[in-house]
Amino acid sequence: MPRVLVVEPLSQAGLEVLAAEHDLDYRPDCGRAELLACVGAAHALIVRSGTQVDAAVLAAGPRLRVVGRAGVGVNNIDIEAATRQGVVALNVPDGNTIAACEQTFALMLALARNLPTAASLRAGRWERERFVGVELRGKTLGVVGLGRIGQEVCHRAAAFGMRPIAHDPFVAEAPGGVRLAPLAEVLAEADFLTVHTPLTPETRGLIGARELASMKRGAYLINCARGGLVDEDALARALRSGHLAGAGLDVFAAEPPGDHPLLALDNVVATPHLGASTREAQEVSALLVARYVCDALAGRPVRTAVNLPALDEPAWSAVRGLLPLAELLGGLCTGPCV
Repeated sequence: MPRVLVVEPLSQAGLEVLAAEHDLDYRPDCGRAELLACVGAAHALIVRSGTQVDAAVLAAGPRLRVVGRAGVGVNNIDIEAATRQGVVALNVPDGNTIAACEQTFALMLALARNLPTAASLRAGRWERERFVGVELRGKTLGVVGLGRIGQEVCHRAAAFGMRPIAHDPFVAEAPGGVRLAPLAEVLAEADFLTVHTPLTPETRGLIGARELASMKRGAYLINCARGGLVDEDALARALRSGHLAGAGLDVFAAEPPGDHPLLALDNVVATPHLGASTREAQEVSALLVARYVCDALAGRPVRTAVNLPALDEPAWSAVRGLLPLAELLGGLCTGPCV
């Protein structure tokens, strides 16, 4: 029976799916040394965002056939090394979409209405004049990255009466009510800017000193995607100078961030990577990653594999019935009689 190693907390529903079909090795507080010692017996490895699955971990797991990420981002998995080793890497792109979208608006509203600093009421201070905020209605919302989360953010922005403008070089047509524009135009027009792109070598430092300087004076920045997308030193300077009115940050380049200068600023609202931390998102992500890993171990097609050709839902529905035939034809073409 294939062994599935889970090295970070996973909801009970997902664990039950895995245990029903496989030998489950659940180590929710597994450190790196323990991981390197026990991954050798595993056929599948499931992680969240806290475990680095680098070339050394993959090399220590010669039996590995699949690595599953119970979430969206896979920047903690060495995809090239996994591909070279013949290991399928998969994620759960739909599991935390709504949770991350709502976290974006939670930070946006907290900034707009000065909610964290207004908690001075707990210290007995009644400072209504000090905490006059701004409304979201009528403001331009700049969205960088128009994937699942970015699209949901745009959809909800309309309910607040905001004007969404978005940049995504891989999107040719935006959802209704959303205007596509070059990044420079989005930066220049946004009253609130939110980032929703994956962290890749191309997007690291996407929002740097030059981009921040091109934003409106008094604008706000929100990042619930990945910390490395924003130059944190440049952001701190823009906030101290008053060029930006505030920033809402759920992610940092290094996590936990420690004694980070951004955390000392009153115009920063910061949370400890809570974008996917809802009961609903945790449950859905656990169930989906368990099912996808079971599919991979059984040799069934896995739609969310990130190191195999990607298909959207309509294309997947159209071709999935032909996959058994394709496998049969491939076997005929490569069989011993060829």
